[in-house]
Amino acid sequence: MSNKTTILPNLYLASQSPRRREILTDLGIPFTLLKSPYKEKPEDVADLTPHEQAAKFAGLKAFHAAKTLDEGVVIGADTIVVLASTVMGKPKDRAEARQMLESLSGKTHKVVTGIAIVDVGGLATITHAESTKVTFKDLSEREIRIYSDSAEPYDKAGAYAIQGLASLFVERIEGCYFNVVGFPVAAFSRLLKEIGLEILDYMKGKVK
Repeated sequence: MSNKTTILPNLYLASQSPRRREILTDLGIPFTLLKSPYKEKPEDVADLTPHEQAAKFAGLKAFHAAKTLDEGVVIGADTIVVLASTVMGKPKDRAEARQMLESLSGKTHKVVTGIAIVDVGGLATITHAESTKVTFKDLSEREIRIYSDSAEPYDKAGAYAIQGLASLFVERIEGCYFNVVGFPVAAFSRLLKEIGLEILDYMKGKVK
C-alpha cells in the first residue's frame, strides 16, 4: 500500500448478485451498486467460446452502466457453467434445475466468470474470463430432490451455490474458489493494476 494519500476513483458494482456484494463487503472495499440497463441477448455472443461469452457479457453490463457516470470505475461480471460443450446459465424452473444437477452429477465441469472494469475517466474497458474446474460426486435422487426444492438453485449458474448446501456435492476444485462463487478476487485485483490502481488501497479497515 502506498504511503502517500491519493484520491481513489469510486467503485461501482453493476451487478445485482448478493454473492458479489458480500465478497467486496467482506474485503472492506467500498462500492456503490449501479443497475445496468443491458439485458443479455444470445446474438451478442453468437459464435464466441464460453470464455469469450462470459467476458463479453461482463463488459457489456459494465459499459452500459458506465454511460450514466462522469467518473469512477464500473465493475461488471457474468458467470456460466460449462459441461463439455454445453453452457449452463440460471435455471428457469425446478425441472431445469433438476436436469442441470443430474447432468453435473459425478462429472467435472468448468465455472467461468467474466469480469470487466470500465475506467470512466480514462475511457478504458478491460475484460477477463477466469475458469475453475469443479468435480461433483455422484448425486442421489434424494439429494437432487431436496436441493431443487430449496431456494438455492434459482439464481445461480448451473443451479448450485458452492458456498451453500451444494458444498456437500463438491469433491474437489481446481482454481479460484471465489470464481465459483461468482467474483474472482485475484483476477479483479489484476485488472485494477492495469489501470494503475491497487486493491489494497481500497480495503478500508482491513489494511493500515
